Amino acid sequence: MSFRATILTLYPEMFPGHLGTSLAGKAMERGQWSLDTVQIRDFATDRHRTVDDTPAGGGAGMVLKPDVLARAIDHASENDNRPRLLMSPRGKPLTQKRVRELANGDGVIIVCGRFEGVDQRVIDGRDLEEVSIGDYILSGGEPAALILLDAIVRILPGVMGNDLSGLHESFEGGLLEHPHYTRPQLWEDREIPAVLTSGNHAAIAKWQREQAEQLTRERRPDLLDKMPKA
Repeated sequence: MSFRATILTLYPEMFPGHLGTSLAGKAMERGQWSLDTVQIRDFATDRHRTVDDTPAGGGAGMVLKPDVLARAIDHASENDNRPRLLMSPRGKPLTQKRVRELANGDGVIIVCGRFEGVDQRVIDGRDLEEVSIGDYILSGGEPAALILLDAIVRILPGVMGNDLSGLHESFEGGLLEHPHYTRPQLWEDREIPAVLTSGNHAAIAKWQREQAEQLTRERRPDLLDKMPKA
């Protein structure tokens, strides 16, 4: 059974984007995952195909209309239990844990917001899970959806050449990843740490763990606070 992603967007031409190339693109060709888009504007009923309106209570920008978006969601999710996600800067921060949960399912339905946001009533009425990829603002949800799918697709079984690769990366064990090195042994007067060429696997593992802890302590001390105490 392949992983199915359905994207609700005003700009379907933005997909599959970079996911149509490299490992993700090859996995799509093999049928390990699929992507289809739904044009939200197709569910507008007026002759101008209007999808947005001014915000109630005043303010700048426009808001996606709940009736139009709800029809698009209902069309995409009829008899379908896949999680319904809304890419939103106010959503819960995306974590590797959530990525793995989604990758273990049948797929996702992703709503890409535009303008000032989405009418709260459709978020509540269609049980949309708001997801954020970071504390910054994008022009729309499409780039965020591509990032989310990139994180999911790469860990689907058989997508990466070595499935073990995904188990030794930043955030998988709660820490940032240790530094990496490769030949040549000496480059611009900088050497590969001797322990990595010692052949002592226990010493190498200890070094990698210590380096990961040090990097995490320096750059993301918040991750250490979330780790279970020994």
